[in-house]
Amino acid sequence: MSTLKATAARDKARVRKATRNPWLEQATRLGYVVRGLLYGSIGVLALTGLVGAGGPYTDQQGGLRLLAGGALGRAILVVLLLGLVAYSLWGFIRALLDPLHRGDKPPAIAERLGFAWSGLCYAALFWFGLQLLFGAGGATGDSNQKAAQWLLQHPGGGLVATVAGVIGVVAGLVQFYQAYTADFQKYLRRGQMSRAQRLGTQWLGRFGMFSRGVIFTMSGCFMVVAAVAGDASQAHGTGGSLARLAGEPVGRVLLPAVAVGLVALGLHSVASARWGRLERG
Repeated sequence: MSTLKATAARDKARVRKATRNPWLEQATRLGYVVRGLLYGSIGVLALTGLVGAGGPYTDQQGGLRLLAGGALGRAILVVLLLGLVAYSLWGFIRALLDPLHRGDKPPAIAERLGFAWSGLCYAALFWFGLQLLFGAGGATGDSNQKAAQWLLQHPGGGLVATVAGVIGVVAGLVQFYQAYTADFQKYLRRGQMSRAQRLGTQWLGRFGMFSRGVIFTMSGCFMVVAAVAGDASQAHGTGGSLARLAGEPVGRVLLPAVAVGLVALGLHSVASARWGRLERG
């Protein structure tokens, strides 16, 4: 028993050392800002009507292109890349070291797997940004369609694509649950916030989680449809889902709400850069 306690104490000390590294902390908080800018840019562009016109900036890759497209583009892109690699690393740290003490029960394991998935996604976005930085241009097109196309070319790929789609739908439902319960607040240092700041971040988070729930659920459904039909063109990521939503009658009401929600999610992410917990307990 004493050996187990000593091991647990050493593990806890390693977690504290990793999460309290000042360079890592500042880089991670920069990552939250970059994440917020990307979501905010998607929401703003959706509001301006680029979705209906098939605009190229309605996913995170497009948002990265947009933010790095000005006169100081390369310098800005370097800063964005630092934030992306830090946020990717933070996803893996949350999954493997569990600095937020989510535990080992099934719901916690699912959440930690989500953190690992986030790490992978932002690592892929970092790689895309590197291609932009060094003039490769980065591959264009819907990343979900490309993934579906690759999977459907291999034996068993349809099953894998179906599972991926179901995971996307479940992730969307989890976002709706978080929007309802606002349990994301446990990741904020609420004791350092005023009442107005707590209330503001709560509703930014609720609205943002709802919008992300719509997108995740739609993307997951489209992936399942693509897998069943054997047609990769039926798969859609963020941009494709927003574009499809724009073409539906309900989209006239829901699309602006989702777009504003993405802006809200971006603002919540920036707030997390200020008050987010890198360790809990």
